[in-house]
Amino acid sequence: RFHRSRVVGGDGGGGGGGGGEGDEEESDDDDDDDGDGEVAEWNLRKCSASGLDIIAGTFKERILPTLLPLLQERIASDKWEVRESAILALGAIAEGCIEAISPHLPQLAPWLIATLSDRQYLIRSITCWTLSRYTKWIVAQPSHETYLRPLMQELLKRVVDGKKKVQEAACSAFATLEEDAQMQLVPYLQPIITNLMFAFSKYQAKNRLILYDAIGTLADSVGAQLNRPELTGIMMPPLVERWQLLGDEDNGLLPLLECFTSLAQALGVGFQPFAQPVFERCIRLIHTTLEADQMAAASQVDPPDKELLVCALDLISGMAEGLGASIEPLVASASASGVVLTTYLFECMKDPQADVRQSAFALVGDLARACIGQLVPALPQYLPLLTQQLVVDHVSVCNNASWAIGEIAVKVPPEHVAPYVEAALQQLIPIVNRYGEPSLNKSLLENTAITIGRLGYAAAAPLAPHLGTFCRCWCLALCAIRDDIEKEHACLGLCEMIRLNPQAPLNSLMQLCEAVGSWETPPPQLHSLFSQILTGYKGSIPPDQWAPFQAAMKPGLAQKLAERYGV
Repeated sequence: RFHRSRVVGGDGGGGGGGGGEGDEEESDDDDDDDGDGEVAEWNLRKCSASGLDIIAGTFKERILPTLLPLLQERIASDKWEVRESAILALGAIAEGCIEAISPHLPQLAPWLIATLSDRQYLIRSITCWTLSRYTKWIVAQPSHETYLRPLMQELLKRVVDGKKKVQEAACSAFATLEEDAQMQLVPYLQPIITNLMFAFSKYQAKNRLILYDAIGTLADSVGAQLNRPELTGIMMPPLVERWQLLGDEDNGLLPLLECFTSLAQALGVGFQPFAQPVFERCIRLIHTTLEADQMAAASQVDPPDKELLVCALDLISGMAEGLGASIEPLVASASASGVVLTTYLFECMKDPQADVRQSAFALVGDLARACIGQLVPALPQYLPLLTQQLVVDHVSVCNNASWAIGEIAVKVPPEHVAPYVEAALQQLIPIVNRYGEPSLNKSLLENTAITIGRLGYAAAAPLAPHLGTFCRCWCLALCAIRDDIEKEHACLGLCEMIRLNPQAPLNSLMQLCEAVGSWETPPPQLHSLFSQILTGYKGSIPPDQWAPFQAAMKPGLAQKLAERYGV
């Protein structure tokens, strides 16, 4: 639900080139390697690497008999430029040739890890990028001591390298490693955070942006494991200090807002000591942007950049998700002081920019989960507007609007939702009935199915008469959803609608059986309802018709239903 700009991967290292003294290590002056025009431009070297990437993706293992001898020859060269080109080529073929080159990686990976300490900084830089292309293979190996641990140690050294280009490449590579390693990083969190925060004190503006991303990615990867006092004590003070130093107009605030969003979600209640000033600043950023937008409209000039507004909405969403009910006092105290978040949020929900609406709807859903009492007075405004956005012109906007409606539905009494069910169904049913269309976004389809079910769970009476118009596709969509509380709500809504309109699913009985069978372990209440429904339908169908119906089921389904529900 949260937009997040990824910076991982970089540009594949520094420029080629070099003269007679290129094999000597450059001085460690931070500024002497930032003016190389080759790094930013599209040159022959990068074009060749891109071409090799495409060839590898097309012909896969068939290129290796020709390519490997060339790489072996260049890797052994005493010229650093030649070695560098071989390392770049190894990175370029990683995706296309991963299966064929995997048998060689037990030798190549340790060599590449050792090469991270090469005296030539452009070698170090490109090696970071190349290793980032093989991190999925590295984290899949059983022994941490052979590959993962040495790679982490060497990359963290390069994160604080004396060269900015190496810092950038290493930080990006480490973020990729974090995404792939996930919980495997937990035993190493203290040294990781210690090194990243040391880099924070060392980095200048450009590389600090990539570092924010690496910190945020770490939070996304290990989640609540980050919420330990010895870790937050190292990590949060420098970030908070930076937060306080940056002005509201500073573009450097954007990546820090995104970083804090990930940290708020990961730390949960551990973010509480930092919550109030962060929340108040987010409100201020939203208010300032909305005010500037109104002034621009009155003056008929271009609207302001709303990226800060979007990031502020996302950060409050992250806090609501992490803090849960603990965010309610913040929302309530802001309202008491005249800063009404729900009013600002309503303005964002009407914004012409899709990304603003997308984040606003996500925040509505998160606040519904965490503190629905704060939203109840605004629901007569919110629900019609959410319903209007249930169109697939903007998939993410539609998805978040649908999700928010579902979150509201399961949190309030039926009378708050019932007046809006009919209008919502008119929008939701055509979406779910497009099940099977390759062009329809899978996440949107599943979210729509969940929302219909949650509306049924909250207020089944107005939905039940329509059940026959969407039951088949809806049940098929439910089959693809993992077992969780959202699917439980949806299936409870399905059962309630069937109770009120038992004739509706008769033409979709096979799909209903598949939806029931998609559960591995349904909760007790749902298990009981499924058993009652299936037993009732079986009892209403003559045995000579039930037997062929069972025989037509997908393999294993009849046995599963018989064992679990006695039908």
